Amino acid sequence: MPLLRQVEFAFRTVAGIADPGRISAPQDAGVTDPGYNYVERNLNLEETARDLLRAHGATQITAELRVEWNSRLKTAAGRADYRQKLISLNPQLSEYPSEIDRTLRHELAHILAQFRAGRRRILPHGGEWQQACVDLGIADEKRCHNLPFPARTYTARFVYHCPSCRQEFPRVRRVRRAIACLACCRKHNSGGFDPRFRLRLRTSC
Repeated sequence: MPLLRQVEFAFRTVAGIADPGRISAPQDAGVTDPGYNYVERNLNLEETARDLLRAHGATQITAELRVEWNSRLKTAAGRADYRQKLISLNPQLSEYPSEIDRTLRHELAHILAQFRAGRRRILPHGGEWQQACVDLGIADEKRCHNLPFPARTYTARFVYHCPSCRQEFPRVRRVRRAIACLACCRKHNSGGFDPRFRLRLRTSC
């Protein structure tokens, strides 16, 4: 029996690489048409990040490190991927130039902390990351930014309902597998999946 769980979807846009003839993404600030997705490396910030890694004993990974503007980031200021040695920055940071360096160091701290930890798993914003922030000159760094990036909104095109309690469950995308009403399964089946409470599509737009 599949475990009952409320399914929340991760919504993604289709990623595209910038057409140089259509979008200008300067080295020092990301500027783009907000309706068009693009990925653009930033060599200046890349070199800054590499210098910081060298200064803190992480020379082995400097050649692999890449820094890019990625318009797929909407509400996050940045993102770090240690496996790919990749730092992605939100182009909206170009509207807050004083935050670019701090965001770069925030994400670089994730890379540095994991490098120091080796194969050991660490918490994303745990003690290792906090120490890396101190070393990178942002000792008072918080887990999340407070920049006023507009939140993305989605229109629910599909409305499902529970045949038992009649509660409605709006969804942006069509549900592709069997899910059931959590409240009813808890009440009548100790929380296990029960096909009697499988959600049914009521309306779609």
